[in-house]
Amino acid sequence: MTTTEEKIRQRLAALAPLAVDITDDRAKHAGHAGARSGGGHYRLTIVSPQFTGLNTLARHRLVYATLGDLMHSEIHALAIDLAEPPSND
Repeated sequence: MTTTEEKIRQRLAALAPLAVDITDDRAKHAGHAGARSGGGHYRLTIVSPQFTGLNTLARHRLVYATLGDLMHSEIHALAIDLAEPPSND
């Protein structure tokens, strides 16, 4: 059985991330409406060259689009910290 965290990692692989950290925060939200309906609360930190040249809103939209239907079913809330890789200047 694939966990939601594994599904998130599989989907985010399309962004060729250099680093991904996913924290399951559902225990902090026990009893919350989203938690009762089965959606989890997650914190995501991701570094990807796909973010280069994109503003914060465009980066978030890219992540949400990549996660697709997970955002409407298995993920109730997602806190995101995004970064592009450091330049080699």
